Amino acid sequence: MRAVIQAVSSASVRVNGGEPRPIGPGLVILLVCLAIPLLRVLAPSIFSGNYPFSFYTDFFRDGYYMKIFLRTVKIAVITTAFCMAGGIPTAYFISRCPKKYRGLLLALSIFPMMTNSVIRSFAWINILGSNGIVNKFLLTAGFVDKPAKLLYTDFAIIIGSIYLFLPLMIVTVTGVMENIDDDMMEAAQSLGAARMEAFMKVIFPMSLPGIIVGGILVFTGTLTAYTTPQLLGGNSNMVMATLIYQRAMSVGDWTGASVIAFIMIILTLGVIKGFNALALRLDRRGGNYA
Repeated sequence: MRAVIQAVSSASVRVNGGEPRPIGPGLVILLVCLAIPLLRVLAPSIFSGNYPFSFYTDFFRDGYYMKIFLRTVKIAVITTAFCMAGGIPTAYFISRCPKKYRGLLLALSIFPMMTNSVIRSFAWINILGSNGIVNKFLLTAGFVDKPAKLLYTDFAIIIGSIYLFLPLMIVTVTGVMENIDDDMMEAAQSLGAARMEAFMKVIFPMSLPGIIVGGILVFTGTLTAYTTPQLLGGNSNMVMATLIYQRAMSVGDWTGASVIAFIMIILTLGVIKGFNALALRLDRRGGNYA
């Protein structure tokens, strides 16, 4: 291991054909602080058991684990879709506001991210609970005869996740859209394109880098979130992150927790590649966004 670190520390790269610049120290930091601990955690999950990757085949054969896996993916997909649907038009509106108001609107948009996750979740408990604001309104209006079960459901997790990650989408897309000149929209409209058509053919393709990055941040954030699903979903609606905690801390099965963590890593990498492939299909100019 010492020989590997010494070899990596002496690595260098040429920039634009110039003098070689050392990159070894940075690689050593990544190797020591990220790669080695990750490998030490994941290696037992791969090589333990009756045969290599036996724990992973057992995971996907288990109906209980697959239910949690599919629930997690479903929540992440729905949250990402709603964040895109709400974040893109909001980002466009903010990007076209005067600069003196743009900062205020962005600050209001990211306010949910500035509050503690536990406080956010308890706020939604007060809203969605049996004696919460929503149920009181439904009962008063006569829509239901008894309190609806809104809390400790997939619906509650999705609502809390949208509230948490929508600001990420707004901020990311706004940063791209505010650099798009208004003259391009005006030129498209002067050629006969309707406003929505001009937006879809001009603004949307040019905003794809921000949309793709925002989508990846929202999906991976929802996929790995723990506090919101635990408080709003409860033990009856577990996701992958809460399952990791249960296996590691409650059961003491660190190998099982490593299996789940590695599956989440592979899923995240697959989503990044999938978003990038979608962007390449939508934008014929090409280029990698993630």
